[in-house]
Amino acid sequence: MIKFGTGGWRTIIGDEFIKTNIQLIATAMCDKMEAEGKTDKGIIIGYDKRFLSKEAMQWLGMVFAKRGIKAQLVNKAAPTPLIMYCVEKYKMPYGMMVTASHNPALYNGIKVFTYGGRDADQAQTDEIERYIEKIDPATVEEMPYEEALEKGLIEEIYPLNEYIDNIIANINMDAIKNARLKVALDPMYGVSEIPLKTLLLTARCDVETIHDVHDTLFGGKLPSPSANTLRGLISRVMDYDFNIGIATDGDADRLGVIDDTGRFLHPNDILVLLYYYLVKYKGWHGAVVRNVATTHMLDKVAKQFGEECYEVPVGFKHISAKMTEVDAVIGGESSGGLTVRGHINGKDGIYAAMLLIEMIAVTGRKISEIYKDIEEECGSIYMEERDYRFSAEKKVEVNRVLMEEKKLPEFPFEIEKVSYMDGCKVYFKNGGWVIGRFSGTEPLIRIFCEMPKREEAVQVCDIFKEFLGL
Repeated sequence: MIKFGTGGWRTIIGDEFIKTNIQLIATAMCDKMEAEGKTDKGIIIGYDKRFLSKEAMQWLGMVFAKRGIKAQLVNKAAPTPLIMYCVEKYKMPYGMMVTASHNPALYNGIKVFTYGGRDADQAQTDEIERYIEKIDPATVEEMPYEEALEKGLIEEIYPLNEYIDNIIANINMDAIKNARLKVALDPMYGVSEIPLKTLLLTARCDVETIHDVHDTLFGGKLPSPSANTLRGLISRVMDYDFNIGIATDGDADRLGVIDDTGRFLHPNDILVLLYYYLVKYKGWHGAVVRNVATTHMLDKVAKQFGEECYEVPVGFKHISAKMTEVDAVIGGESSGGLTVRGHINGKDGIYAAMLLIEMIAVTGRKISEIYKDIEEECGSIYMEERDYRFSAEKKVEVNRVLMEEKKLPEFPFEIEKVSYMDGCKVYFKNGGWVIGRFSGTEPLIRIFCEMPKREEAVQVCDIFKEFLGL
């Protein structure tokens, strides 16, 4: 059974990630596009550096070709934001990306994008799943790759320059050139090295890159930027006095940052910094959008500038939809994805990285100094995050307790309200909150808590953990 989560279809290579299932998804997309009358503009498909990604892209394309639907295949490993950019720019009905993003190396998967370059929402992925259920795998057909190329039903493209030029047009490159910044770059063996290095060198930055070779095992580490996975980048920033360290996950839609003091900036901090910069220094006006597990520091910054902060469920499709609805300045998630008004309708770690570098250049201040300004103006808040693996029985039990019976532990703080929009989120009257929810991309129960004091956040997480028997 092929099931899509909040980040697309992700599964283990050789288990469910096999040619049969990959081509079932392609066949379902063909059926869907034909039923909707959306085959004329074809589809664009890209891939990252994971094992079998290129082959999977070709397997997809061969099915579309057999059905007479032109498939434009990006013929080099590319960032996910590039595919989203192309879907939006060329007004294509759908696009696909072969990636498992920041999951471990034994995973691969497929993301589907809809008109406007948006992540397919649940209604769309549910419909794809229904089409899949109706297909007999024995009826799936493909056209040989070389034949499809000759007939023009598969076209190999590489639109990276267009994407890079679009970012250059929306970043203050002159300010960056004049700042003469030193940037340490860690693509984490993923796909951001060429576009980010090209952008940085065009802006006359002094760039040093680590972990830039093609390694499908990602150096034995999770290709997700964190304090633990970026120790090499932290050392490089500190030892050689870089202004900033930039890292991206496997498909470059998420960002990790090391500031001038060698501190790993949580994705929450990056969101706060960029919203503050765009409103205060660039004079933009508008709301900010975050999901239920992302910092309420954004609420504080928004309030200071007389703006609104909107809360949505986890899944970037909810962020982009709300941003469009309220014309928000920026939207993002605590997992590391964000986008900005006027750019693509999805996560882009490459654009976000350049915007941060612009921030340093325009303000003439260090990242650590800017964040201190924010805390002085808006106050501080502390987050504690926990991940717990679970059995099928434990998932049923936790869901019953939290979502059906709606039981809660005894907290030492007065409760203001409880939301079940996505998981169980408890809001406290002191401005703090805690949420327990199942991950949509990994078999994990996640607990996030934010409180005025760090020890309070730890205490509340411990109480929730004990209550759920984790």
